Formats: sequence, structure tokens, C-alpha cells
Amino acid sequence: MASTNDLKNGLVLNLDGQLWSVVEFQHVKPGKGGAFVRSKLKNVLSGKVVDRTFNAGTKVDTATVDKRDMQYLYRDGSDFVFMDSDTYDQITVAEETVGDAANFLLESAEVIVAVHEGTPLYVELPTSVVLEVTYTEPGLQGDRSTGGTKPATVETGYQIQVPLFLETGTKVKVDTRTGDYLGRVN
Repeated sequence: MASTNDLKNGLVLNLDGQLWSVVEFQHVKPGKGGAFVRSKLKNVLSGKVVDRTFNAGTKVDTATVDKRDMQYLYRDGSDFVFMDSDTYDQITVAEETVGDAANFLLESAEVIVAVHEGTPLYVELPTSVVLEVTYTEPGLQGDRSTGGTKPATVETGYQIQVPLFLETGTKVKVDTRTGDYLGRVN
């Protein structure tokens, strides 16, 4: 149990039988009336974001979420297999839990897997990854970085938009939150 005065970003609360992660919070003390805490909460499983207001000092139930450094090993049917970097234990995570992170997962990639009571909740990737372009239309003479973009398929099978001058085989840095091209990597 914790008080609403103890809220921090990233703290996971157990409200009405569901797990909610604190995205942001603000303590408000109006001139008249009691203080309260305005918060934005994200459902850990569905990703739904809601605004919720608590009276200051209200007790809230916190959930213990264990964030472990893991290495992505391989795909087993529709599931993903990860290995704990400390204990070498392997866990299987369902495709629905991995979600969009699957677009950026390469074998032996280091990720963080959040686990609550033995159940994997979500997979947290680094903010950017380096991927190789496996296919894109060839660039034309005169294509420069200030021009437009074209679609390119990276080694995970995901399609991103890249500048016209990039060619197949180029390694690129990709933002895992948005899927945006960030630059070339030598």
C-alpha cells in the first residue's frame, strides 16, 4: 500500500483488479478545498490511457513489477522466447504481450521484460535500434538527403520510410517508439 502523495512516474498501481502504470501526476492544492492528485494512468496490458483524480493522502494498492534484463533468443510459433541475463532462465512471451516491439526484435537483442507474479506484462526496448535495410528501390542520381522519402524493408520484416539516397544493405538507426528513421550507421 502507498499513499497518493508517494506517486512516481513508472509506479504500477493495482486499481479495480487491473494494473495501471503512472505516466504523469500533479499535486494540486487549490486555494479553497482539499488538495488532490491529478494523474494520467496507462493500463499495463491494453495500453489504454485514462485521467484519474485522487484526494491527497488516499491509500492506493501498488503492484510489484519485476523488470528484468533479458536477451531475445528466438521465435517459437507465435511466441517469443527470452532468457534472463542473470539466471539464464528462459521464459516464453505471447505475441500479444510483445506487441509492436516485435517489429524491432533481432536475435540476441537486449531488452527489459516486466513480470508481475510470473506473468510477463510487456517488453521494453531501447529507444533506438540498428537494423539493416534488406530491400528498397534503388536511388537515382541526384537524390539528396533534403528530398523525399521512400519505403524500405528492414531485416525484421518491418517497413519504414527512409531518405531517397539510401540503398539495400545500409544499416540504419530506427526509433523503436515511433518507427522513424533516425540516421545511417557506418
